[in-house]
Amino acid sequence: MRNLLALNWKMNKTPSEARSWAAELGERYEEGNAELAVMAPFVTISTLAANLPAGVGLGAQDVSAHESGAYTGETSAAMLADVGVQYVVVGHSERRDYHGETDNVVAAKAKLVQANGLLPIVCVGEKLDVREKGQQVAYTLAQLHGSLEGVGSDVVIAYEPVWAIGTGKTATADDAEELAVAIRSALEERYGKKSSEIRVLYGGSVKPDNIASICAKPNINGALVGGASLKVADVLGMNDALKDA
Repeated sequence: MRNLLALNWKMNKTPSEARSWAAELGERYEEGNAELAVMAPFVTISTLAANLPAGVGLGAQDVSAHESGAYTGETSAAMLADVGVQYVVVGHSERRDYHGETDNVVAAKAKLVQANGLLPIVCVGEKLDVREKGQQVAYTLAQLHGSLEGVGSDVVIAYEPVWAIGTGKTATADDAEELAVAIRSALEERYGKKSSEIRVLYGGSVKPDNIASICAKPNINGALVGGASLKVADVLGMNDALKDA
């Protein structure tokens, strides 16, 4: 299964900066090592759709839980599909923490994403206090179960230990694999044979110097990358590191 690097820009880059980033990537990128996809702010999506090099996917960082209607400030899955989006991140820890998104909301968003022919990247993962109590597996699987209620198997799962996001701390490859194994078992129970086609990503301070060891684990199929996604040099470094993964 080909590794996916889902590049989550978060609230960074204006449309003009995105255009420059895409141009630089286009000059230097060689397709083949990993699949790249940029998870962009809404206002940069159209710019990237017109400027990303061939073979690089396009994603959004969030979506409305409603199909359409009087929801000021919201963006629907149908709108995202119409501008060329392929992936949509749902349930990122920052959405859960800062906007109070529950597992039910995440599942509702994922279902609408799928209904519009897009692929949801469903995020799950524990905070530091949960890990310190040794409850990371039970907590993450409960979150996974709730976030996939009614959701089909056309999905990507991103395990993101919250304590490792933007902190400079990184779960070890063994830490990540422990949760990936548990997630895979839960996916197999839910989806049967179709679960073998689901990619499980790791997210949390991923960089060129640690991505190879993480993705070398048999149950991890790429990464949800934050800070290291903002510089083309770092993206290319991660792509190169996965040549033999």
